[in-house]
Amino acid sequence: MTRFIVEADGGSRGNPGPAAYGAVVRDAQTGQVLAERAAHIGTATNNVAEYRGLIAGLTAARELDPDATVEARLDSKLVVEQMTGRWKIKHPAMRPLALQARDLLPAERVTYVWVPRARNTHADRLANEALDAAARGEQWSESTSTAELQATVDEAEVEPPPATTPNALVGWDTGLGVPTTTLLLRHGETAHTAAKRFSGSGGADPPLTAEGERQAAAAGERLTRHRSVGGAQDVTAIVSSPLRRARQTADLVAQGLGVAVREVEGFRECAFGRWEGLTFEEVQRGWPAELTAWLANTSVAPPGGESFEDVRRRVHVARDQTVTRFAGRTVLVVTHVTPIKLLVRDALGAPMTALYRMELAPATLTEVQWFGGGQASLRRFNDAAHL
Repeated sequence: MTRFIVEADGGSRGNPGPAAYGAVVRDAQTGQVLAERAAHIGTATNNVAEYRGLIAGLTAARELDPDATVEARLDSKLVVEQMTGRWKIKHPAMRPLALQARDLLPAERVTYVWVPRARNTHADRLANEALDAAARGEQWSESTSTAELQATVDEAEVEPPPATTPNALVGWDTGLGVPTTTLLLRHGETAHTAAKRFSGSGGADPPLTAEGERQAAAAGERLTRHRSVGGAQDVTAIVSSPLRRARQTADLVAQGLGVAVREVEGFRECAFGRWEGLTFEEVQRGWPAELTAWLANTSVAPPGGESFEDVRRRVHVARDQTVTRFAGRTVLVVTHVTPIKLLVRDALGAPMTALYRMELAPATLTEVQWFGGGQASLRRFNDAAHL
């Protein structure tokens, strides 16, 4: 039987105020996003928006497979408790929405789970996108998704606060729970790496050099032989960017660990457009104004390429999927400079300009732990001891 996970959220800027919802349908086994829904619903309360998000998510799941079982995850304690029948629905505006949600799928095939808001970021992001689009006089669509959170939505007053605060002292606070550990491995050297050429996902897909293969093998040997250093005794999966250099690196490491490699599209490198294959000096000569703008603003893309903000959005989704799929375990992520920097920035809560102040050598290890309450811990960065 098909199993889906529905993540739903809704909110208003003001309560009541301009309101919107967001919903995501995932394959329960792989974590793959199968559908996204978001819409502005005019002026409404936070709770109405939360219910509308649930309805949209269940509707999307039914359209994909009317016989599927669904786990609905929401950060609204009110909606979860009311839909399970543990709380009475007292507000007259909530009753028809709850009935509509219940009629979408048989009750025995839907379970409801409360999750902290930090674990519902995808649906929250979609709701904010819909609100931002409405403020611009536009309608949200997947093709015009911006994912830029211009403002936060209000939380329903009945919802409990997170068990821990984001500023809890990681390493000292014993109540954070078991983290999911991501070992981030940059791929080995390619000809473009050695020549310091822009090498993204929009141009040539160079293979590893002989030195790059040696570097990847050294990383694999370290993770295999020095388990107390690399944490390889807990590695249950390897995920990789689909680009050749990353996949070659992942395959070489996997030989020693005996773990299968899964490709994740979101972890590919930034696409540098017309700058692919060029050196910094060549770009500076050919596109001086564009290069200056790109260095000054992470939302600016190279001609024909992606901005760092674009990459941040897909890396964020890939990270959420990975952390959800391998919750509480250790996963090796073989990827590129930009995705690793973005994950480090996210863990530290640093501004996007921090990307310009990090340097990663080929085949180095970076380790980040992600906790269920939204906390993160950077445990090492650019570790090249095996090289």
